[in-house]
Amino acid sequence: MKWEGQRESDNVEDMREQQSAGSPMLGGRGLGLGGIVIALLASWAFGINPMTVLGLLDGGQALPQSPGAQASKPGPKPQDPGARFVATVLADTEDVWGGYFGSKQQRYEAPKLVLFKEHWPTGCGTGEAAMGPFYCPADRKVYIDLNFYATLRDRLGAPGDFAQAYVIAHEVGHHLQNLMGTTDKLEQARARVSQTVYNALSVKLELQADCYAGVWAFHSQRSKDWLDQGDIAEALNAASKIGDDTLQRQAQGRVVPESFTHGSSAQRVSWFKRGLEQGELAACDTFKTRQP
Repeated sequence: MKWEGQRESDNVEDMREQQSAGSPMLGGRGLGLGGIVIALLASWAFGINPMTVLGLLDGGQALPQSPGAQASKPGPKPQDPGARFVATVLADTEDVWGGYFGSKQQRYEAPKLVLFKEHWPTGCGTGEAAMGPFYCPADRKVYIDLNFYATLRDRLGAPGDFAQAYVIAHEVGHHLQNLMGTTDKLEQARARVSQTVYNALSVKLELQADCYAGVWAFHSQRSKDWLDQGDIAEALNAASKIGDDTLQRQAQGRVVPESFTHGSSAQRVSWFKRGLEQGELAACDTFKTRQP
């Protein structure tokens, strides 16, 4: 991925040198691509069923915003390679989605991206690094501790810079869902349906974010020509490694489909590819299309 020298976003807030006390985030529609990672790590460390951990993380109501969430000011524009990479990918999502919605006479409101270490207050409660990257609908920000990328590479077997870019694009996909009202509809359904049905809806939401990431990659490559076939393979591998079935099989030796919240490996790969091949948000209606 030829990312050096490209535009970097001004919407990155670097909070890594600041500290904030807080308790772990327990709820809200804040879990994203990386949220499942804590379940796998907890199962390795403590022998806990990873779906139980996910239930704790994703089963409650959004916490009030932590004190100090708006009081701290971001540091200077980061210069380290990891932060500059994230800022470059975020900038490209701004360009792609700004142009995409602009062509339809609509305005795109870009999210902020917050770099933090260990824990940080958010509009959805206190975010923890162990959760992996996540999007908070309440404050319209993506949060990431860059140490997650070492987990993605070393523990989940998904190396490569475009695998990392896919993570960001997926979380920005959740931002699109928030802007278009999809997130609210899912939250409204939570009180009316069983946990099994809600899990199925959650899978549809996550697969749609994967598809949106594929749409971004389609337009990004068309405008910049900065990817090669190996980059696409990295993203597809990342999507495969974080499927619910793959993580459940690794963590507990068996697969429980009714407990899926993010989709199987095959589903995540399929929906990313769908977006990549068709390049239109309309191709990503996981709520109406029969899933593979």
